[in-house]
Amino acid sequence: MAGQVLLATGGYDHSIRFWEAPTGLCYKTLQHPDAQVNQLQITSDRNFIAAAGNPSLRLYDIGSGQQSPIRTYDGHTNNVTAVGFQRESKWMFTASEDGTLKLWDLRAAGCQREYESGSPINSVALHPNQTEIISGDREGQIRMWDLRENACSAEVVPDSNKSIQSVSIARDASLLAAANVSGSVFVWRCVHAVGEACARCVPFGLSGALSLSLSLSR
Repeated sequence: MAGQVLLATGGYDHSIRFWEAPTGLCYKTLQHPDAQVNQLQITSDRNFIAAAGNPSLRLYDIGSGQQSPIRTYDGHTNNVTAVGFQRESKWMFTASEDGTLKLWDLRAAGCQREYESGSPINSVALHPNQTEIISGDREGQIRMWDLRENACSAEVVPDSNKSIQSVSIARDASLLAAANVSGSVFVWRCVHAVGEACARCVPFGLSGALSLSLSLSR
């Protein structure tokens, strides 16, 4: 699988499909029973893929011939809206419409930590330092969760009661961006917390932004 482009999709048909990027042919299908697929995330070693559903998260072995998940993670009570892995894939994090952010050890069963947002969480991003997680929720709040202190260390509300749809942080942690349901994209220069005063507010469009991503300038 080394060097191969991994392109995977999931949706409301209860399946996860892998595609050949050059040809558009589906070469593998995994079953995701009982729920739609809200988000997919592949580990950095490309061995496993996590599928966020309602209300569980399932982990699959990409290289094996097994179509069913090798492990199911239960604990959320509503749609799992986001999932991601720590850099070395030792643990993963999930967020949900139940208003919680959870951490899971891939080597052990059960949730290891839980943080209460108080509002459905739409998006999360792991800080490059691997010790902080940024979340965006439906009440328009962006929070920084310090995993060392086990608490929320900072909070900012760029536009009150305007749902944050997506958050993203640059690989060098210099910029943090958030897109809300009104179509605005907010960009901060990061210091030690969520960021200093908003460096830029970019009008995105009338229908709202669903997702965004930051990359370093070339």
